[in-house]
Amino acid sequence: MADQSRYIIIGGGQAGGWAAATMRKQGFEGDVVLFAGENYMPYERPPLSKSVLLGEAEIEITYLRDNSFYEEANIQLRLGARVTALDCGKNIINIEGGEQLDYERLLLATGSDVRRLPIPGDELEGVYYLRGIDDMLALKQKLVKGAKIVVIGAGFIGLEVAAAAAKLGAQVSVIEVQNTILNRVVDEEVAARVAREHNEHGVKLLTNTGVNAIVGDGHARAVTLSNGEEITADAVVVGIGVIPNADLAEQAGIKVENGIVVNEYGETSAPNVYAAGDVTNHYNPLYDRRLRLESWQNAQDQAIAVARVMCDQREPYSAVPWFWSDQYAMNLQMAGVVDIFDEAVLRPGEDGTLLKFYLKDSRIMGAVGVNRGRDIMVVRRMITKGVSASANELANPAIELRSLGKNN
Repeated sequence: MADQSRYIIIGGGQAGGWAAATMRKQGFEGDVVLFAGENYMPYERPPLSKSVLLGEAEIEITYLRDNSFYEEANIQLRLGARVTALDCGKNIINIEGGEQLDYERLLLATGSDVRRLPIPGDELEGVYYLRGIDDMLALKQKLVKGAKIVVIGAGFIGLEVAAAAAKLGAQVSVIEVQNTILNRVVDEEVAARVAREHNEHGVKLLTNTGVNAIVGDGHARAVTLSNGEEITADAVVVGIGVIPNADLAEQAGIKVENGIVVNEYGETSAPNVYAAGDVTNHYNPLYDRRLRLESWQNAQDQAIAVARVMCDQREPYSAVPWFWSDQYAMNLQMAGVVDIFDEAVLRPGEDGTLLKFYLKDSRIMGAVGVNRGRDIMVVRRMITKGVSASANELANPAIELRSLGKNN
């Protein structure tokens, strides 16, 4: 790797920050230039809807590393700089303002963007989409005791915001068009456990309910529902999912299909162009299928793996997906994939906890746990090893999970 070579990273989130650090750790001595659209050093997003939104921590805890690290590692941070185009044939990027920069290898870590709600009133003040630091800082001012907060969308982000608002004393209503909360990611039994926690904290959950409009006099004042009701609101938070931020790649002719298509090495369809994090639709050898994941773990681990490949340490990325969410004193964790199974098994535990396995031909494909963090860590290792177990074994709390699969 010649000293005069240049590696460019587009994206200043979890994936971009870890990729830059990994390149230096692997001994790359050329230029490392990271472009971040926001005016913040590379940061992670999970605390934004949890401890930072609650006022329990400052935004600095989200930074992956402090500024001195980037200076000492000679990583060039181009904060607030937007890359407008990519020429894969000439290995050149165009930067807003007219500047061009060439590269030897390029990493797209552009993440994802919020899905917009296409209804009247979406543009009113007081309507928030929580994606970045600035979004969180603006919303935080509204979460005060007695405030009426309406959350549209009962996915993880929406429920985390609801939990934070309720803990701060706000009156919270959550609107979900599907028949259960977390409809896209967990089954009804797990959803019911999470719903109970919110109900106990005074959150009103309205499922099977659509939203027709957000109304107000320049500022959001209420939300009108598909059943004709109207809910007063001091602030409206929209959390209806995200979409991969793949426009730059698509315009450059790189293959995009529900994200930037990459192989297990993070290689795109264009030479010398790689991708990692939320934006990728990547092949996972462990499951022999493509996955597009929206998680902290994948953004970090895939970025590390792909950065190593870019530094000629060619090893496939084959990790067990892992996700977590904190709501009140409830910690929900998911390991593996839970959308392909022929048997679901509940493992009894102490009151208030839950651990559920999802099996395909007796092989553990994934699991969901509520306040069962240690067990989920064991399950992740079991999935990595391809452990098979019977439903009776998994359902029996007298059998230690660590003992299962030793003879596989």
